[in-house]
Amino acid sequence: SMTVGLYARTKTWPLENISVSLRHSRIHAKDCAECETKDGMLDRIDVEIALSGALTPEQRAKLMEIAAKCPVHRTLKSEINIRLRTAPSGSLSESAGTKV
Repeated sequence: SMTVGLYARTKTWPLENISVSLRHSRIHAKDCAECETKDGMLDRIDVEIALSGALTPEQRAKLMEIAAKCPVHRTLKSEINIRLRTAPSGSLSESAGTKV
């Protein structure tokens, strides 16, 4: 919503409010026609954006286009590689971490 709001303010468009709702689910890759991956399970995030204000249909369409280009959207849409490693011995300070 920050990216969309900033864009609308820069253009001095009459965007009054923006609300973003997200829903996360897991789906079978074979059930996703627009996905490249066809095996296993995929995470799906459904995004619903509500724009209020006297915006033209063209302005609304452009703001939705801008929403798809926001840094968070681009990060989540890209492939993510998570690497897990053990920290070197002695790297945890006494005040940090969870004592067990």
